[in-house]
Amino acid sequence: MIEMMLGVDDLAHVRFAVSPLQETSFSLWAVRDPGEFPLHLRWLRLIRDDFAALDTQVLGALVSRRRWLPDFITPRPQARMPDICEELETLRALAPARVAHDVQAAYSDEDLPPVLRADPIDLRERIADALEAYWRVAIEPYWARMRAILEADILHRAQRLAEGGAAALFGGLHPNVQWDSGVLRLHRMTAPHRVDAGRGLTLCPTLFGRKATAPLGDVPRVAYPARGVATLWETVAAPAPEALSALIGRAKAGVLAALDTPASTTMVARRLGVTPSAVSQHLSTLLATGLVTRARVGRVVLYGRSDLGARLMGG
Repeated sequence: MIEMMLGVDDLAHVRFAVSPLQETSFSLWAVRDPGEFPLHLRWLRLIRDDFAALDTQVLGALVSRRRWLPDFITPRPQARMPDICEELETLRALAPARVAHDVQAAYSDEDLPPVLRADPIDLRERIADALEAYWRVAIEPYWARMRAILEADILHRAQRLAEGGAAALFGGLHPNVQWDSGVLRLHRMTAPHRVDAGRGLTLCPTLFGRKATAPLGDVPRVAYPARGVATLWETVAAPAPEALSALIGRAKAGVLAALDTPASTTMVARRLGVTPSAVSQHLSTLLATGLVTRARVGRVVLYGRSDLGARLMGG
């Protein structure tokens, strides 16, 4: 179990961030154990041939038998959504001693694979090159839709924080997270650890997490499973209720039904198999009639059902 002692100043400095490099690294869990990530099986099939041409020896070795990753390939984002090139540049500038330490820590009492026993400088460059090539073929082509899901989750969490404070925010992250009297506990973690207050807290939604985890570092950080992952690889949305279709029209009802999680115009269009321009027209009508809400998160405009829209959908 990990305990984070959070004071008033920490809660005042809670921030959300998304790291492309962290998502790239976390996705290696799904590559290693496809059966444990059924929601990503379609993506795994899409990248299978390209992945086989990469440096699979080092990529496979980055995940230890107990599913730990070296901390330096899952960095704390310095911005809300840093650029992958900047993160890789930072990785390439790391001290060799840090690389060697984090690799050894990830394996602990396990036998270190031969590929990771190389000179730390050479190993750092090989890992950076392997992750960059992997990002290009496995993550970057799908990053727009991945980022939209992550940003939608951040919007949802921010709303929970505004409406119910820290208890509502932390209580909904994952069942293994417990908030009680200023202490944030992450259960089912293999290494007991206690983190004192006074440095803020960074929350990172991820598409590849099965529970909330806390990579240890200079500032407390929690990576937690994002909402809406089940919609990530959807090509067709579930049909709207017939009664709702009769009330507002089948097309508008279909758009409303596609908003199980907040989504951009492009995401809704993909779910419905129609053009973004058609979706935009329907969203404008639904917004004007109070059935959906709109919010900007970074460069993306996300739409979600309003309370009225949710009631009409029966939820």
